[in-house]
Amino acid sequence: TTAQAFALTSANLAAFTTTDVAALETDDVAVLATDAVRALSSAQIAALLTDQIVALGTTQVVGLSTANVYALTTLQVAALELSDLVVLLTSNLQALATTQVLAFTTDQIQALRTSQLTNLLAAQIAALSTDQVVALSTRQSVALTTANVAALTTIQVAAMETEDLVVLNTQNVLTLSTAQTLALTTDQVAALTTIQVLVFSTAQAAVLATEQVIALTTAQTQTLRTDQLVCVPYRSLP
Repeated sequence: TTAQAFALTSANLAAFTTTDVAALETDDVAVLATDAVRALSSAQIAALLTDQIVALGTTQVVGLSTANVYALTTLQVAALELSDLVVLLTSNLQALATTQVLAFTTDQIQALRTSQLTNLLAAQIAALSTDQVVALSTRQSVALTTANVAALTTIQVAAMETEDLVVLNTQNVLTLSTAQTLALTTDQVAALTTIQVLVFSTAQAAVLATEQVIALTTAQTQTLRTDQLVCVPYRSLP
């Protein structure tokens, strides 16, 4: 019964086999003490069914250890309720393997608090799929740190929505490597604000491809500094 499940101690649960754990009713999982859930072994955590993961409450989720979180399967990660995901501690998110991060649904990505997203490790940022990058909201994109931007792969940069790209602050624009700058699509280049174009370093300006320069708007071109002008394919300027 739920009353019995509520009374289970860490020692009681430790005696459960993975089969026993998987057999728990969702109602029983929902009432397990936070300490008891935290004490589950990696094998027991991995044995939980997705319905059982969904049944976990925010108090139980926020009490998970990094070992608990790392033990989650990719299917379990994708099954996390949004209300549970947003209470995960930074240390727990950083404990996720890149395969677990890749398992996040686009809804889960959009639900991440900015403090959660920006504290992801560089390897975790680089592991995001293009669909996950596209799913980022402007609220999340504007909060990105220079470390986050530096971790983006060229494929991820090219996948960014223009509305997310144009909210990057000038420090983040300057952080773009020459490879990332060259990866910008012509639509992305044309969408850049004049302030973003103005802060381009000469190294960034120098790697712009002809088609990227052609994509510059008149307003963007008029913003270019003289040291930037001498770096770009001048005949390609609009």
